Amino acid sequence: MLIGEVARRSGVSARMLRHYESLGLVRPTGRSGSGYREYSEENIRRVFHIESLRALGLSLRDVGRALDDPDFAPTELVDDLVRRTRERIAAETELLTRLRRIGAAEPAGWEEVLRITALLQALGSQSPGARQSAALASVSSRRSASSSADGVPAPAVPVEALVEAVLAEPDPVVAGALHWALAQTGEAAAPLLAEGLDSPRATVRNRAVRSLAELPDAGATALLRDALGHPDRVVRAYAALALGTRGAPEAVPTLVDMVVEERNDADAADALSTLAADPAHAPRITTELTTRLTRPTTTPTARQRLTQALADIPGPAATRALTELSRDEDRTVAATAAYVLRLREGR
Repeated sequence: MLIGEVARRSGVSARMLRHYESLGLVRPTGRSGSGYREYSEENIRRVFHIESLRALGLSLRDVGRALDDPDFAPTELVDDLVRRTRERIAAETELLTRLRRIGAAEPAGWEEVLRITALLQALGSQSPGARQSAALASVSSRRSASSSADGVPAPAVPVEALVEAVLAEPDPVVAGALHWALAQTGEAAAPLLAEGLDSPRATVRNRAVRSLAELPDAGATALLRDALGHPDRVVRAYAALALGTRGAPEAVPTLVDMVVEERNDADAADALSTLAADPAHAPRITTELTTRLTRPTTTPTARQRLTQALADIPGPAATRALTELSRDEDRTVAATAAYVLRLREGR
């Protein structure tokens, strides 16, 4: 069979067949009387084998080893191909994400594409200063988009990119700049940050809830309420502290838990005091604190912290509870309650 017929049957060009021959991968069985290469059925089967191995990503050198070396073990080579394929997929996925984000910004020209690309690259820089500058520049870009002189909005860094950056940011200063940038985006960031609460990594979950706490909109508040039921107690704690400052009474049980468990207990007590400034919330907070005080499982040190938290709760219900505690069997609790009562009488 001549080379042209082999090319038609195998789908491999005559030029590539000659290249295989030069590498010793396929050797024609002989020459015709006119000097043309002649291939056997075995040659054709070998060509198909070569193409199958190339389709797996093997180099021509590795293809030759696989076909001719009887001691060739494919396991190590296949593992290496798996690793390289994963790296290539990751690189292609990153490129696809970047292209999608550039498209979402709807740039009007290549200058804008280059500017957005530069900001996206800076957000992923190894330099904290470069990341911080990119976060601040994204706000400038967004503001120019809303106040363009010619009526054509300038493209801004997509919110998705800012969320990804803040969830990966270890530097608190840069994180602060990203929080500020996200706060300028409106309500678009909140649902994206909420997805980070489901991350298997605790650091990402913590960054997500802290970032939500920095967003002032109603959507973020609703997501923080949902986070009170999160299985991660750190997420619950950050959500409760943020909700306490927003006057959300749903946070009270979690805040009291924090006082009992001595987890950010001073911040939790401050949040309870802030909530209790609303006369509608003070009785409920007093009830929660006194209920925990009377539980037999509450430790003496936890009772002391609860008494101290109760000291900052205004209203007659709290005063009555402190009066009762001033006669408590625990001398430290009784002394704390008595001291607070004297301060209240002085006021």
